[in-house]
Amino acid sequence: MKKIKLKIKWPGMKIQKSIGIDLGTANTLVYHKQKEEIVLNEPSVVAVDKETKKVLAVGQEAKDMLGKTPDHIIAVRPLSEGVIADYDITEAMIKYFIKKVFGKYNFVLPEVMICVPIEVTGVEKRAVLEAAISAGAKRAYLIEEARAAALGSGIDISAPEGNMIVDIGGGSTDIAVISLGGTVVSKSIRTAGNNFDEDIIKYIKKTHNLLIGEKTAEQIKIQIGTALALSEEETMTIKGRDMVTGLPKPLTITSAEVLEAIEDSLMEIVTSVKQVLEKTPPELSADIVDKGIVMAGGGSLIRNFPELISKHTHLPVKLSTGPLESVVIGAGIALDKIEVLRKIEKAER
Repeated sequence: MKKIKLKIKWPGMKIQKSIGIDLGTANTLVYHKQKEEIVLNEPSVVAVDKETKKVLAVGQEAKDMLGKTPDHIIAVRPLSEGVIADYDITEAMIKYFIKKVFGKYNFVLPEVMICVPIEVTGVEKRAVLEAAISAGAKRAYLIEEARAAALGSGIDISAPEGNMIVDIGGGSTDIAVISLGGTVVSKSIRTAGNNFDEDIIKYIKKTHNLLIGEKTAEQIKIQIGTALALSEEETMTIKGRDMVTGLPKPLTITSAEVLEAIEDSLMEIVTSVKQVLEKTPPELSADIVDKGIVMAGGGSLIRNFPELISKHTHLPVKLSTGPLESVVIGAGIALDKIEVLRKIEKAER
């Protein structure tokens, strides 16, 4: 009997999985290119057993453990100032997030675009790429956070005109002037959202002899934080540990005190913005005068921050449409522009 070989062609056999990852010091966001939406937003925190080095929890579950763990469990942030501080834990975190996005049985490895600060070293770049590949990525690419923020903010970075972006993340602030897809002038500083939290903790400790944790400081920043004095002062009641008695104690703090606490860090960012403007070529400066400065990142959400920068630069300043999501959305958009970005990077070297 003659055997008949059947050739079956399944429709849609070509399966693509592409994600953009904003690997932040405070939070990690993942954008699914095929779904065209942000599918994950969790804290960049990992809980580890000190003795066995076993990862116990990742993301929100691990963040809930901060300051509340027994001695043998530590809740750590594997990224510091926007770059990898602990390679193994970062790899475990990326692996966890990829598994959470695509499920446990992931037979098609994804392409991954990861955002990094402007001034990361070659060694730091390799560490990020290697961590992504080890975590299960088919291919991994990098894009500067400022460039990604511009793309995610709807800016046409390929146009022959100057666009200025200020991306304030958790661990670093990236400031860049972009034209024809390339970064013309840039500056990256290690002053960002987490510094505001630290400033608040130090201020309350020094002024009120009260110890508070990171979560409380962040709540203060979000609820009554401001970059300029408010016409009507706001207050917030917090709880901490009295350094004199060692006992729990409530305290009412004002928006004016928060401004005093974070003012130096705010002005450090303002000064860096002015330094980048001073180095910008005249023709691109003219474009920025017309179009203004765009701010992105969680740190830009402090009340009146755009107004503060506008006050010192005499330029229009506006927030990106989605300051928290613009970087990761830009990373997703960049997956369609990999070859273009490679050519730009070669030209910049």
